[in-house]
Amino acid sequence: MTVYTTIDSPLGELTLVGEELPGRGFALTAVSVRGQRGEVTVRPQWRRDPTPFAETERQLRAYFAGELTDFDLPLAPRGTEFRERVWKALDTIPYGSTVTYRELSARAGSPGAVRAIGGAVGANPLMIIRPCHRVVGSDGSLTGYAGGLDRKRALLALEGAL
Repeated sequence: MTVYTTIDSPLGELTLVGEELPGRGFALTAVSVRGQRGEVTVRPQWRRDPTPFAETERQLRAYFAGELTDFDLPLAPRGTEFRERVWKALDTIPYGSTVTYRELSARAGSPGAVRAIGGAVGANPLMIIRPCHRVVGSDGSLTGYAGGLDRKRALLALEGAL
């Protein structure tokens, strides 16, 4: 059963989606902000229930308050093996820092696959939690954020990375 809820944030309304997984318990599968490219669309068969998201909401609030630098949540995003490898490489980017797409391609074990890395980063279903906002262009410019460059700028400013 897929469940969801929405919460307010400094970036706008966030939609949180998760599932009960056999043998693993509840896991977060998506976080998106209203208006982003690839925004989560709530399906009729999903059940709205804020209860399983209490810890996710607590950690997000602490992050936005500048009190949390690393999320510790059960995650279960769905993607190809390549995308999942890239998404895990996002987890290696420390709070308050940035890497280029080229650097991320090396971390993901696919040096030189910069375009494919960009596509996988853009498809990250766990915005904020998996820090795709910390990936920048080769010249350090802010590029390619599904939530929009203003939101990317705000997240990097919050982390002191600008």
